[in-house]
Amino acid sequence: MATASLPAAKRVLVVDDNRDAADLTAQMLDLYGHTTAVAYGGREGIEAAVRFAPDVILLDLGMPEVDGFAVASTLRQMSAMRQPALIAYTAWNDVQTRQRTQAGGFDDHMVKPAKFEDILALVATTTHLT
Repeated sequence: MATASLPAAKRVLVVDDNRDAADLTAQMLDLYGHTTAVAYGGREGIEAAVRFAPDVILLDLGMPEVDGFAVASTLRQMSAMRQPALIAYTAWNDVQTRQRTQAGGFDDHMVKPAKFEDILALVATTTHLT
């Protein structure tokens, strides 16, 4: 019987002010062998990215105080830090937002709610292109 091989485990940081959504996403990624950390806001997300050194960050855009665009901008300016892949994980799906995420240093854009299989596939295949 052939079994599908799991993609390589990654370090994934989930940054979202919706605690339940962030926690559930991280728990599901953990079940599939990824190592996760969670931050519930932009400032906390920046600190966690420096401390945790993720391969991928699932980053909500619409957070209070420090939004996902500001987080991405700050992280991309940290030249001493290994640059993670940034995935905008947001309910915003308009053309302007997609253009803004692309121009703002994001590597991909995923609209929520999303199927967990789609999240897994995107985490497995997204890398930061420098």
